[in-house]
Amino acid sequence: MLRFVSLGSGSSGNCYLLVAATEGLIIDVGIGLRTLKKYFREYGLSLGSVKNILITHDHADHIKSVGTMSSEFNLPVYATREVHAGIERNYCVQKKVCKDNVRYIEKGKSFKLGPFEITPFGVPHDSADNVGYRIVYDETVFCLITDAGSVTEEMKAQIKEANYLVLEANYDSDMLENGSYPPYLKRRIASGTGHLSNAVCAHVLSENMTNKLCKVWLCHLSEENNHPELARKTVEASLSQKTDIFGCMPELVVLKRKTPTGIFELKTKGDLQ
Repeated sequence: MLRFVSLGSGSSGNCYLLVAATEGLIIDVGIGLRTLKKYFREYGLSLGSVKNILITHDHADHIKSVGTMSSEFNLPVYATREVHAGIERNYCVQKKVCKDNVRYIEKGKSFKLGPFEITPFGVPHDSADNVGYRIVYDETVFCLITDAGSVTEEMKAQIKEANYLVLEANYDSDMLENGSYPPYLKRRIASGTGHLSNAVCAHVLSENMTNKLCKVWLCHLSEENNHPELARKTVEASLSQKTDIFGCMPELVVLKRKTPTGIFELKTKGDLQ
């Protein structure tokens, strides 16, 4: 059995958990360790099952507690060389990752961590570097793409292969344009190295998903420039046009910004035997 938990998804802090039968891994640690421990207790999960940490990029809402968690549980931290350098520079990361736990990865090069086969791939964002992750467990393909200013051909290819997908739907264009953010911040968010809008998220999904896609989680929603139901309806309206082709749409879940969003069980080849 493979399980997925979002422990927080938004500018206040991002952290995702994948747990297999024998071990788990964390993607991003932008939430305080004390809070993470509380969530694990409430969900009946064991932090001792986590054996590795993956990092997407070096913005504080994704790495704030990575050094603290890595140190306390002696966990290796996997990120590109540029992201590790960014973690070292980021003043929001009060405790850095010790050298013994630093692991370098390269985009496009797959590697194994326990039962997981992991492939990092490039995602455009205004950070030192940014990757999405394709994670294969027992022939099930889980893919996570967050903080993406635009959509590349490589990202489209990963979506086409996914059985389960976490994809950013950060803002509604009208809410951003008419909101209170200063012009420079609006430009940054809407730029090709900013974030994905609901409309772009909906379009890329409808154009690239296949009938292999079982579930989509919309992540990293803006508190000021989006609303969960608005994001859901925008994506659903686009995906509904595919029902004539696939017969049904993948299940759509909007992740909560500041609290965990359930425990989701993902079907694997082993479940069907």
